[in-house]
Amino acid sequence: MRNWFGASGVCINEENKLLMVLQGKPEEVKKWSVPSGGLEEKESFAECCRREVSEETGFIVETGDKLQVKKGENKEIGITFEVHYFLVGIFGGERMMQDPDHLIYDIDWESIDELKELDLSFPEDRDFLIDCIERFRAGEGLHLRS
Repeated sequence: MRNWFGASGVCINEENKLLMVLQGKPEEVKKWSVPSGGLEEKESFAECCRREVSEETGFIVETGDKLQVKKGENKEIGITFEVHYFLVGIFGGERMMQDPDHLIYDIDWESIDELKELDLSFPEDRDFLIDCIERFRAGEGLHLRS
């Protein structure tokens, strides 16, 4: 089995909406996810997170707290995976699809109510992402580093 490592950025704006991308291969049904992607050689998980958010959304971000590490395996395609999720804050750039893999079809900010209804690439993340928004809104336990 092949090992895959990656990172995801969880970005919540002042309206308590989550930054998400609509993604998929050309032949696939497009689904929503937080910006994420694979670790490149000699790259830290935080560096991977910042690069992926920038590539997929155009925003320049700083990483804050590591929110979770999701590990598992997909026997269907023969991989194990480890994805590090970081809270991120935007400090530059502008909304722009510039994904070098050409897998991003839209960028949007989604509310909790919208998130409950979206077709997600990783539906197992739904409750975790809703919890992040609720904790961020309440000012509990989510921090960007200064």
